[in-house]
Amino acid sequence: MKISRLHIRLGATSLVDIGFEIRSSLALVGQSGSGKSLTLKALLGMLPDSMEYELELASDFDLIRGDTLGFVPQNPFTALSPLTKIRNQFFVKMSKIEALFAKVGLKSELLDRYAPELSGGQLQRVVLAMALESEPKLLMLDEPTTALDPKTRVLILDLLKNLQREFGFKILFVTHDIASAQALCDEICVIKEGGVVESGNLEEILKNPKDAYTKTLIDANFANRDFRI
Repeated sequence: MKISRLHIRLGATSLVDIGFEIRSSLALVGQSGSGKSLTLKALLGMLPDSMEYELELASDFDLIRGDTLGFVPQNPFTALSPLTKIRNQFFVKMSKIEALFAKVGLKSELLDRYAPELSGGQLQRVVLAMALESEPKLLMLDEPTTALDPKTRVLILDLLKNLQREFGFKILFVTHDIASAQALCDEICVIKEGGVVESGNLEEILKNPKDAYTKTLIDANFANRDFRI
């Protein structure tokens, strides 16, 4: 899937003007205000009416159709009703729900509980199971591990890698956390103020960043640049 150009405007002001390709798993990385969230919202069709955007892409599936996309938000509470049992928040048959729960490592007994009764890690797995309901071709992740403790973060990232191997979906991982991106993605696109700073193989850019902004992000994520290579 190649996005030749995504241009987001607010009136005459250009907010985002970027392009990138998702071959398998791509991390879209940048500081707050860089345009990451706007990019994700545009692809999901969730931009406010005050903004306009142009999207030029080449893909083997229709990005506009909701059943080709899966989305995992940063805060799972935004995707779950606290007043409805988990089982009643899915839109597929119970046999498929139970199968999805097994895939994400949850016991089916949790289906009769409410969101506030589950831990953060369990909630994120529930939302991931929901995102897989339609067997999407592209899974979009919006900082899905930010609120998790380090051990649970590693478990969720490993789970995502295993699920990608099994289901074959592509991943767009929007994050400011390069360490998490390294654990999940093959490629990286670094953006600043709505534009691409550099992109390519993640490990190569970690070892030899070309731009000072990228170097700053790496240094902010890894003490003494002591990262796994």
